[in-house]
Amino acid sequence: MASPRMLKHVSLATVVAFAISLASLPAQDKPPATPAPLGQPDAKGFISLFNGKDLTGWEGLAGYWSVKDGAIDGSETRDHSVQTDLILSASKEHPEKFVNFELRLKWMLVSPDGNSGVQFRSVINNPKTLHAGGYQADIDSGGNYTGSIYDESGIAGGRGTMSNRGEKTHWDAENRRHNNPLTESADDLKNLLHNTGGWNEIVLIVNGNHFQYYINGHLMTEMTDESPKAVLKGGVIALQMHAGFTMDIQFKDISIKFLDGQS
Repeated sequence: MASPRMLKHVSLATVVAFAISLASLPAQDKPPATPAPLGQPDAKGFISLFNGKDLTGWEGLAGYWSVKDGAIDGSETRDHSVQTDLILSASKEHPEKFVNFELRLKWMLVSPDGNSGVQFRSVINNPKTLHAGGYQADIDSGGNYTGSIYDESGIAGGRGTMSNRGEKTHWDAENRRHNNPLTESADDLKNLLHNTGGWNEIVLIVNGNHFQYYINGHLMTEMTDESPKAVLKGGVIALQMHAGFTMDIQFKDISIKFLDGQS
C-alpha cells in the first residue's frame, strides 16, 4: 500500500534513488505479457492461475519478479525499489470478467521488512512501472495492516484503509463509514499471522459490493461498499511490491473461482 504512514519514514536518499531507478526503466525492461487462456476449473470450480514453473500468464518488470522453488518471488533493494505489481495478464486483457470471484493464494514474506498486498478490481494507473491502484487486500511485515482492505492510490475514492482487521465495515450511500467488531479482535487475529518466514493462506471473496478477507482460515475483515465511490465493475488482479524496502516476498497456489459464470 502507498500512504503517508509508510512514505513519511522513507529517507531523502531513498526518494532520490527511487526517482533514479524509475527514470532508468527502459521499455525493454518490461517483459511482454504472455497471454494465456485460463485453464479449466477443477471439481470445486477453481482455476489455477500459476503453473509453479514460470511467469506464463503474468506481466511484471524484469529484475523484480521471478520463480523460485515453485513460488512467484518479488524482490528489490531499497536503493533500487519501485512501486510495482505483477499483473495477471488475463485480468488486464479482459478486466470485465474479473468482477465476482473467490481468490485463493498463499504468501510468505521472506525478508524481515516489506509491504505488499493483493490488488483486485484495480486499474493500471502507471503503465511504466506496472503499478495498479484500487481495492487491496493489505499485507505488511509488522502485521499492523495485514488483514485490512486498503484503497491503493485513491482509486476507490481516496478512502485509505477502508476496513480494518477485526472489523465489519459498511460504507453507506452517503459515503459514511460504520464499523462493528468481528467476533475475533484485531489483536487476536494478528497473533494468527506469520508476518515473516512462514506461509499464510488468503481467501478473498468478492461478490457485488460485499468483500470478505480471510487469512489462515479466520475472517480478518468484512466490508459492504454502498458508497457512490465503490468500484463495482471488473478490474485487474495483481500482486504488489511496495517501494522503499529491501524485501523479498513469495506467492504460490494461486487459484480463482468465478461466482457468476464468468470464464
